[in-house]
Amino acid sequence: MTELSVKIGSLELKNPVLTASGTFGFGKEFHNIYDINLLGGIVTKSITLKPKIGNKPPRIAETSCGMINSIGLANPGLEKFLRSYLPFLNSHSIPVIVNIAGETID
Repeated sequence: MTELSVKIGSLELKNPVLTASGTFGFGKEFHNIYDINLLGGIVTKSITLKPKIGNKPPRIAETSCGMINSIGLANPGLEKFLRSYLPFLNSHSIPVIVNIAGETID
């Protein structure tokens, strides 16, 4: 069997496959259709201190070379993430990288 483990600083991954932030939600959305323990790790959707509903539709526009999206960092906020999503993520055998978004530069 081929060794696929990688190390990024002190973070050890069993393989280099990570989810892209925003595309995999918080993992709960996929666990019934894919064994997320096979991943090297999960990078969560962006979390802000307070919940955000995101931008009004349309959020996606087609262009001649692909598409542009402007979701607006819609997320449940830190409190709900800690209560509803983090226990689920921690129940798996893979590293979790939480994407934290701020409201201001300060």
